[in-house]
Amino acid sequence: MKKILLLSDTHSYIDAAILKYVKQADEVWHAGDIGNLEVTDEIKKLKPLRGVYGNIDDDKARLEFPENNRFMCEGVAVWITHIGGYPNKYDLRIREEIQKNPPKLFICGHSHILKVMPDKKLNLLHMNPGAIGKHGFHNVRTMLRFTISGDTIANLEVIEFPKH
Repeated sequence: MKKILLLSDTHSYIDAAILKYVKQADEVWHAGDIGNLEVTDEIKKLKPLRGVYGNIDDDKARLEFPENNRFMCEGVAVWITHIGGYPNKYDLRIREEIQKNPPKLFICGHSHILKVMPDKKLNLLHMNPGAIGKHGFHNVRTMLRFTISGDTIANLEVIEFPKH
């Protein structure tokens, strides 16, 4: 079993409250718009990190992280990308590939809106952890944590912080 902390849209922001949850996870996944790489460097000091770059990320982030990150976690095929859309409204950039080769868990960021929803057509779970950074229109900063055991995604929990 792996305990996963999922975050996105840090926009160069990391603090002790976020790092407390990082320490409790087995792995941290970042769905893009990292901002300054000091954010990911801090996380990597504590736990293994998988991530993607987002639309605000510079050349340094784009050298360190891919645009799409597909991997297996236990028995779950995972795809993380920053701009992905939602079930029935996937971004044009990934639409054909997700229909041909859907993962079991599809993760994106970008919208700053926390959403977890099934895609019954593609038989996958879509997650967007919202935004944990302080820049953007969101009023509540959010992250997700969950477990993966074999091919089961379970124990989903929303972590919320006030914006200011």
